[in-house]
Amino acid sequence: MKEKLIRFMQGRYGVDQFTRFLMGVALACMIISLFTRNAVWSFLILLVLVYSYFRMFSKNIQKRYAENQKYLQMTAGIRKKWASFQRDMKDRKTHHIYRCPGCKQKIRVPKGKGKIAIRCPKCQTEFIKKS
Repeated sequence: MKEKLIRFMQGRYGVDQFTRFLMGVALACMIISLFTRNAVWSFLILLVLVYSYFRMFSKNIQKRYAENQKYLQMTAGIRKKWASFQRDMKDRKTHHIYRCPGCKQKIRVPKGKGKIAIRCPKCQTEFIKKS
């Protein structure tokens, strides 16, 4: 059975980040439709799912790749901020994150060192904070 699926998917585009986003939109619309009981949401869900599966099974790989690259380009800023937020949250138990008062550069300082003088690596501004 697995070999049949692999043979079927050969030469097809498959799942990428844009398709995952579309599936998430469909799921969000499903949740909204549970509370609103409106036929418009059902139609929107159907459209998004059909387009998602069309993208997955498409043999026009260049066009699907270009669509995905455009999506990634449009969402690059949001994804970068989210990755930074996740990194900061992961380090919050062991480090403080301060911003330089001069250039607003983020500076990571280990916790538990008392009052320390922090020198910004970018603009060389020195300031005192509790770690």
